[in-house]
Amino acid sequence: MALRVVLVGTGNAGRIALTQLITDPRFELVGVGVSTPEKVGRDAGELAGLDIVTGITAVADIGDLLAARPDCAVYTAMGDTRLVEAMGDIARILSAGVNVVGTAPGLLMYPWGTLPGKLFAAVETAATAGGASVFVNGVDPGFVNDLIPFALASTCQRVEQVRCLEIADYATYDGSTVMFDVMGFGKPLDETPMLLQPGVLGIAWGAGMRALAAGLGVRIDEITETYEREPAPENFRIAVGEVPAGSQAALRFEITGWVGGHPAIVVEHITRLRDDLRPDWARPAQAGGSYRVEITGEPSYSVDISPSSRRGDHNYAAILAGVGRVVNAIPAVVAAEPGIRTTGDLPMYTGPGLTAPA
Repeated sequence: MALRVVLVGTGNAGRIALTQLITDPRFELVGVGVSTPEKVGRDAGELAGLDIVTGITAVADIGDLLAARPDCAVYTAMGDTRLVEAMGDIARILSAGVNVVGTAPGLLMYPWGTLPGKLFAAVETAATAGGASVFVNGVDPGFVNDLIPFALASTCQRVEQVRCLEIADYATYDGSTVMFDVMGFGKPLDETPMLLQPGVLGIAWGAGMRALAAGLGVRIDEITETYEREPAPENFRIAVGEVPAGSQAALRFEITGWVGGHPAIVVEHITRLRDDLRPDWARPAQAGGSYRVEITGEPSYSVDISPSSRRGDHNYAAILAGVGRVVNAIPAVVAAEPGIRTTGDLPMYTGPGLTAPA
């Protein structure tokens, strides 16, 4: 029997999730929640960009979604700039006895040691009271930081360091809030964006790093952060608008998790808005962007992950992969014990069966 599901949020990630929830026979879509008034009343098929009329129209109130008595809610609303609100939404859903998978807030990947307990206590309490579970993941932070390193490290006699990299050109990424307000692209270099405020990088990626550390049987003692910013050599345009000369056009940051004085887990991101910027920084394995997992040990590994899609470029494919990770986890999360669940709690494979080419 198909699992009854609802979706909360129809932005970049939500539209992709909606497509799978409509077309995957494992699921029965019974509701869609939106925050934009212009989307209320529109059919789910239209919001997903599909030539399908589902009869499910978008609503603004999460209460209306819960009234549909779903087995699981897929939460893809913005979490970066509204952490408290997102935590509140998820607690409300869990307290109603509805399981949750989500791409946000990323801190729920592994909040222990990353957040003060009071910030996620309501989520844990709601999960226990409602007898429901929640799993948040994605691509990076996400499966590049936990699932893939776990698989590789399981073949090693010794693991000294795990390094996870994202190397990407974000010129075609069309999320203006993330690009301008969170990451600081197009902003003057004397203005510090949200992501680069002291401690934010360590919090944003700390959950995934601590999840990996826990799986490797160690505990991170300290997280440190460094970053470099590169100015635009002249004015140019990207998908979300203008990048003025002298404003931020490339960003490299590194987050290090220290264990016993050793840099054991490292996350490195290199984000460009033009391919010619900072050629001395690491290059992607495919045009546009890729991910890389490096393990120093015995044996050592350097594995490139290069997602692609028939429907879009590398940025679209990356979002698609992160969304697929959580949507495919729905059956396992519904079956899981109540509480905040992590990659370590789920089966190794949670995806669909094989199908013939479309």
